[in-house]
Amino acid sequence: MRLHLIRHPKPSIEPGICYGQLEILAKIEMAEIARLRAELPPGLPLWSSPLLRCRHLAEQLHAQPIIDDRLAEMNFGDWEGRPWDDIPRHELDAWAADLAGYAPPGGESPRAMQRRVLAFVASLTVPEAVIVTHAGVIRTLLADWLDLADEEWLTVAPDFLSVTTVERDANGQVRRVMNR
Repeated sequence: MRLHLIRHPKPSIEPGICYGQLEILAKIEMAEIARLRAELPPGLPLWSSPLLRCRHLAEQLHAQPIIDDRLAEMNFGDWEGRPWDDIPRHELDAWAADLAGYAPPGGESPRAMQRRVLAFVASLTVPEAVIVTHAGVIRTLLADWLDLADEEWLTVAPDFLSVTTVERDANGQVRRVMNR
């Protein structure tokens, strides 16, 4: 299976604000759309997160994108829309102590997000696809597929509008990862 994972455009939000499933628009330049179209094989099915910053890009890239809630970014619960500096220190410390397992109040843990995203990938029946999604989704997929330790997850940091192509064999082993 070959998956082309595209991170959404940079959202229109002030720096330092926690946003996971917060609905935020993102400006998309036509030149960026043209670049992505040129980089992707034509005619592939395209799935997208339901969040606007992904969905709007997906609609520019494909006439009929398939929207799947499992591709949404991590739910940060009570932290959504708040400045990181305003989140209680003890909550951030708890997260730092258990990067993959801690769930912000009212939200989900990265591990829970990873389970739903892996379930999405397991449901795919096509040999190749495009997925428009979020850094957290891409991070958790690569963490699983590359067998990264929890403390290494944050080293995976795809740029806005980057394409990460992952080729996996029939046994699910990663044969190649390429980031553009």
